[in-house]
Parts: sequence; C-alpha cells; structure tokens
Amino acid sequence: MKPCWEQAARDGDAESLSAQLSAGADVNGLDRYGQSALMLSCLAGSLEAVSVLVRAGANLDITAKYCLSAAMLAAVNGHEEIVRFLHSAGADFSLRGCGAPGFHEKTVADLARASGLEDLARDLSS
Repeated sequence: MKPCWEQAARDGDAESLSAQLSAGADVNGLDRYGQSALMLSCLAGSLEAVSVLVRAGANLDITAKYCLSAAMLAAVNGHEEIVRFLHSAGADFSLRGCGAPGFHEKTVADLARASGLEDLARDLSS
C-alpha cells in the first residue's frame, strides 16, 4: 500500500481516495499489518470514505489481526452507521474474531453489543 493511499484511508479522506482510485490505486491493497483501506476508513469513522471504497469494489471481508473485518472494526469503534452500511452492502457478518479474549469467536453483533450498540446488536441478531 502506497503511503499516500494509506494516509487518505486513515484520514477517511473520500476525495483523495476517489482521486487515487481514478489514478489506478489498488482498492484492496494492504498495509504492513494486513489492513485494507476499507478497514482503515472504518477505523476513522468516515462513512463517505467507506462508501467510495465499497462502490469501487473493495473486498468487504478481508480480515487482519485477530481475524477482524472492516465491519468488526467499525463495531468495536462504535461506528453504527458504517456497520449498517456494510451490512446492506453484503459484508459477511458470520465471520468470527480470533486470538485475543475480547475478540475470540465474536461476531459483528457480539462486538457491537460489547461496544454498547445494543439496538444494532439486536438488529443484527434477528
């Protein structure tokens, strides 16, 4: 992953991501930790950036450390709107975290509940 692409994703800079995609950036390129731009934009809490990446064909189900996906990272960080968007976009919400006790065998719904997003967790579990 090129540094300018990584920084735009970390910043949730949808405009920069769009420009870089137009210039041929790899929508599914990974940083040194195995995280995609979609994952980084979820961490940043930028629905606009997440939307740009999803429209560009980002893989919704890449996992990195602790087997966490973009939707799981959004849930852990309390970004309910992004979780709902990724759900409607078709992300696999049956994926389960691994390793660390707080993530092991947890789904997006479990992580949402642990983050205090009770309504979201209930909606995802029904």
